[in-house]
Amino acid sequence: MSSVLQGFTKSLAMTFVSEIGDKTFFAAAILAMRYPRRLVLAGCVSALIVMTILSATVGWAAPNLIPRKWTHHITTLLFFGFGLWSLWDGFKQGGGGGSEELAEVEAELDSDLKANGKATKDKVEDENKKQKRPFLTQFFSPIFLKAFSINFFGEFGDKSQLATIGLAADENPFGVILGGVLAQLLCTTAAVIGGKSLASQISERIVALSGGMLFIIFGIQSFLTSVET
Repeated sequence: MSSVLQGFTKSLAMTFVSEIGDKTFFAAAILAMRYPRRLVLAGCVSALIVMTILSATVGWAAPNLIPRKWTHHITTLLFFGFGLWSLWDGFKQGGGGGSEELAEVEAELDSDLKANGKATKDKVEDENKKQKRPFLTQFFSPIFLKAFSINFFGEFGDKSQLATIGLAADENPFGVILGGVLAQLLCTTAAVIGGKSLASQISERIVALSGGMLFIIFGIQSFLTSVET
């Protein structure tokens, strides 16, 4: 039970500080301003849950392919590496909010919408013309798929995904999944409900520095564990 709780708390804290100012957070906020919130929330959360489970599964399988001693050392290096990376990003950034990152994500989404706007509009109109479907099937709309794909592919190779893999290799994967899913749900819900006004108030510098310090703490703890054993 203690191993599950430890994996849960580490994953919750790590995922929260990694995702609160991430591009997928800003994307969810912007999409929620343009489309029905329930579809955006369902698509974003579904994508992030699937990615969390996949990442934790890879981390859980790693010790079966590589000696646990090596996976532990790799995880320790990942924590220190991500910690220094985040601290460096934090020191480079100014003290303002997340307006620059928000504007960048908004520009990318606008570009995508201009290229695919007409096709998406036609699909939505076709769906509205069809006979009314059961409640669950409405989630599989173009809006749901757009929110899902943006968040799912946006997480590939992301720092939080790699950290989840490393954490699941070193901690109880079930706890890691629970903590990661809860953190993703909290962050995405805040983005969808708070929208652009909340996203613009987030300080990327504070988020980066907080995440960096948290990764460093996890790295020190992981290193001390390896020394004791």
